[in-house]
Amino acid sequence: MKLSRSMVAGLALLFGLGTTTPAFADPEPESAQAQLLATNFQMPFPCGQTWTGNSSASSAHQSWEIDFNRGSTADADLGDPVVAAASGTVVISAHQGSTNGYGNLVKIDHGGGWSTYYAHLNTRLVSAGQSVSQGQQIGTVGNTSKPGNNISPHLHYEVRLGTSYPSNIQKAVFNGVTFGYPVQTLSSKNCGGSSNPYTPQEACGAGYDVIDSAGLGTDGTVYLLYNGSNGNNCVVTMKAKSLGTATATTAYLEVQGSTRKTDSGNYGYYAGPVYAAAANTCVKWGGKAGASAYDSPFEHCG
Repeated sequence: MKLSRSMVAGLALLFGLGTTTPAFADPEPESAQAQLLATNFQMPFPCGQTWTGNSSASSAHQSWEIDFNRGSTADADLGDPVVAAASGTVVISAHQGSTNGYGNLVKIDHGGGWSTYYAHLNTRLVSAGQSVSQGQQIGTVGNTSKPGNNISPHLHYEVRLGTSYPSNIQKAVFNGVTFGYPVQTLSSKNCGGSSNPYTPQEACGAGYDVIDSAGLGTDGTVYLLYNGSNGNNCVVTMKAKSLGTATATTAYLEVQGSTRKTDSGNYGYYAGPVYAAAANTCVKWGGKAGASAYDSPFEHCG
């Protein structure tokens, strides 16, 4: 889905880039290209999904950035899963506020100077410092941006090498093949087995939003969610390995002054949900997947 002229104009004002011709980056050196291929970047969407990428629909783009959509209506992609294009470490997971037009942004460091950016997310499901596996869900498609900037839901995706912006923006490569700029429709080959088909919100149910998360190495992530309408917390531990195979997984929630509630067993995708009423009360939460565990202090007391 291409952005409308009004959306493009809004993005141009948002980034303060005007409508000048994009300054495309020079090709990366051969050694960097070899590392790029070795990293084996894949589409930032679950295995088998088909998405259309467009690098020319927004005048805010400086170089080889891509905006992805697959739905036939403006809001069709809102909330769709976004996954890591390659394994790495999350170095940014934050709403950029008025700083720039990225809105909810996740940046993953893949080593060797390579990083990927996932912008305008509706929700972020990973934390800075967390290790993620290729195909692990990191957020959902959204339309977050600067205050007052109205854009339709899409994923803004970038690959960067080094820090000299915008010349560090590189052509995206998926499954060893360079994206067919400016527009191409592709099917995701991000099928490494680490893309959990469930989200924390699906596990806990309607009305629950993620308020905190903790990585369990490359084995999974434990999430704390809250439902403002009933004052309940929910904890789930989402696996990132051995998906579909029953392995030991645990999720727990302890409201201060009450008995801890735990769900522990052999599960294919996640442990939990574990619920407890916790309005205006501190909670301790955590979980375990594989050999990795997380235990929080008493927190989130509001």
